[in-house]
Amino acid sequence: MFTQIALGGLLMLATVLLAGVSVWAMEALFAVATPWLLRGAHRLKLILVVMIASLWVLSMITIDVWLWAIAFRVLGVFPDMEHAVYFALVSFTTLGFGDVLLPVEWRIFGSMAAANGLLNMGLMTAFMIETLRHFRVRQIEVGRG
Repeated sequence: MFTQIALGGLLMLATVLLAGVSVWAMEALFAVATPWLLRGAHRLKLILVVMIASLWVLSMITIDVWLWAIAFRVLGVFPDMEHAVYFALVSFTTLGFGDVLLPVEWRIFGSMAAANGLLNMGLMTAFMIETLRHFRVRQIEVGRG
């Protein structure tokens, strides 16, 4: 049990750290692009920001799921990567179909994948909303000035 908690905790820290570093990188990218994003054709540029932020979220989810899947596979929880990726994705998104099950001795570890997914989805959603809000408010301010 303690091994599962320790390994799950390490994976959770790794995915949160990865999300934090990538948020920092996206913030730097948007800081460079801000002058251009604030010039005319605001709606089209806002759509571009939505697309970039959405692709970023999808990329982060994909990387996180693969990290969990690799862990499942390395630990010998699943016989192949397809089962490991599928279970990691279903757990990470908290969908939980239940058609692929963990061995009893790894249930806590699998539950931590779901908790990690819930946390990271919230963090990524918050980042995406804050990014959109920030640019829209700045576009409105520039339009009035």
